[in-house]
Amino acid sequence: MRFLALLFLGLFWTTLTLAQQLQWKEFQTPVKASLRGLAPVSESVCWASGSGGTWLKTLDGGGSWLWGKIAGLDTVDFRSIHAFNADTALVASAGQPAVIYRTEDGGKNWQKVHQEGGEAFFDAIQFVDAKRGYVLGDPIGGKWMVLETLDGGKSWHSLPKLPEAVSGEAAFAASSSSLIAAQEGLVFATGGLVARLHRYTFTTQDWEVRELTDMLQGEPSQGVFAATSLPGEGGLVLVGGDYLQPEYRIANALLILGEVNIYTSESPGGYRSGVAYLQDQGWVVAVGPSGSDYSSNGAHSWQPFSTTGYHAVKASSSGKALWASGSQGRLGKLVY
Repeated sequence: MRFLALLFLGLFWTTLTLAQQLQWKEFQTPVKASLRGLAPVSESVCWASGSGGTWLKTLDGGGSWLWGKIAGLDTVDFRSIHAFNADTALVASAGQPAVIYRTEDGGKNWQKVHQEGGEAFFDAIQFVDAKRGYVLGDPIGGKWMVLETLDGGKSWHSLPKLPEAVSGEAAFAASSSSLIAAQEGLVFATGGLVARLHRYTFTTQDWEVRELTDMLQGEPSQGVFAATSLPGEGGLVLVGGDYLQPEYRIANALLILGEVNIYTSESPGGYRSGVAYLQDQGWVVAVGPSGSDYSSNGAHSWQPFSTTGYHAVKASSSGKALWASGSQGRLGKLVY
């Protein structure tokens, strides 16, 4: 018993010390836009996008920033962005006009590569590789919008088989994180009046739907806002809650392992709009307007480490850098 008590005490102090060491290095950027689009390329290169048609990027780890307005669209909120490298990136708008733009010269020029009709609203963009990518959009005519590109975002078309949406079901563009694209298929999570998990398998071209009864839902402001996958057979981590109650922390995170939903009692400290897995350390980090939390045990439990508010959090493709973006042009990189 004494050995177990000492072991528990040691783990407790290790976790507490780690939480005290973690912090965001915040950067002064030249913009005041709300930045919900985030696309880290490496420890040095990171793109972001957001309200007022704004885009910006750093090539030196946040020391300096390049920025501008996309095609003069200063009324458009570009909440989704994907960057391939320091020169090539794609952005997708939230709201009208529902457009996708692409740059190949580092943001100097943006070309419109796709536009949808007046009912469209884009929620997220994700790529499997350099050629194949997907955009998730709100339901139209009772079916979710899922666009596909096979040429790196130069052209887009609808998936031939689209999943059905139920009345009151919604996806959130809070951080462009409700969609996951992997070699085997797609996953996206929803909220609103009902929270559900949609899975698409590329080989069979079939959709499977799973009810997320352990997640907060029932109101338009509630549900899953972001998802990330754990390596191997590690499962999925879903976070969210109620954006109208940013401090409410009940049923705001869910770990899915196979067919098992694990609701964690030590949940994140409020509504969380973004979540990411940092491969270099094996941590899961969640962010929201009331602060940030991390998990070092695969999202079985969470610990707070910052009260700085962020909208989105993403890991670089190398898995060694974690960036976050928020309101008033706020951008940060995790220091550990």
